[in-house]
Amino acid sequence: MAKIKHSVATRKRKKRLLKKTKGYFGDRSKQYQQASRALMHALKYAYRDRHNKKREFRALWIARINAACREQGITYSVFMNGLKKSKIALDRKILADLAVKDNAAFKKIVGLVKK
Repeated sequence: MAKIKHSVATRKRKKRLLKKTKGYFGDRSKQYQQASRALMHALKYAYRDRHNKKREFRALWIARINAACREQGITYSVFMNGLKKSKIALDRKILADLAVKDNAAFKKIVGLVKK
């Protein structure tokens, strides 16, 4: 029986990994072992930061809403509680967008909440 060689598959696997690490600094994009370590590290950060991005955006929206609310003489927590009581179903992303881009509409919403 003939001996099976794995060189084609090995080369393909290594090339695929090196293609993913293109642009990395120094040997991290050229040597397989260094590239493999760098890629594993990068993928861990990418996984973690996909979740952290959501957390950071929510914090940004809350900061924007709070700043706009305080201009109207109301705190963020009182505003959000008033939204729930008056059954206005707008999420923080939309509220933050209104606070930044359409201040008149945000004032109307605050007026409804204050009643």
